[in-house]
Amino acid sequence: MPNEQLIKLQTDIAHCQICAASLPLGAKPIVQLGASAKILIAGQAPGRKTHEKGRPFDDASGKRLRSWLGVSEAQFYNPDLFAIVPMGFCFPGSYSKIDKQSGDKPPRPECAAKWRQEVLKQLEQIELTLLVGKYAIEWHMQQKLTVTQSVAQWQSLWPKTLVMPHPSPRNNIWLKQHPQFEADIVPKLQQRIATLITTQ
Repeated sequence: MPNEQLIKLQTDIAHCQICAASLPLGAKPIVQLGASAKILIAGQAPGRKTHEKGRPFDDASGKRLRSWLGVSEAQFYNPDLFAIVPMGFCFPGSYSKIDKQSGDKPPRPECAAKWRQEVLKQLEQIELTLLVGKYAIEWHMQQKLTVTQSVAQWQSLWPKTLVMPHPSPRNNIWLKQHPQFEADIVPKLQQRIATLITTQ
């Protein structure tokens, strides 16, 4: 994809207002695109801290994710190495106490409907897709699966795709209950990442 086309796509996304009226902090799309990126991170949606900083995964979740990948911050934020395309490009808001739920709300569905196919079509060099969390897993796998079910069958998708729990501290209990993810899967992921980066 010629650079000028990529720049236009990023500009169009940056000016997207399709669900701005439904967002508590307004529209601020946050993605990272690179024509030569070999690794795609398909996440959920930016959190409040990421929204404020303007960089994907610029929070505690991102620190853990980079640790899982075995990469530095500079490598992670290099668009020639990693494309970061969440299911929703903007912070969707958080649940309040009266919602009887906690954490951030799901990604706005308008975003994927408007942009996702177009963006993925342009990322022609991707060799590894990381599906981070249930919303990315459901959209890409076209079926409703829990994170636990998805991770249990990770080998059926490897080495082109890896399903992953979200690296949020909110998933600490899940990680303790499923130690094989960090003990067995993460080392294989790091080897794969290292190979793709060194052959860039």
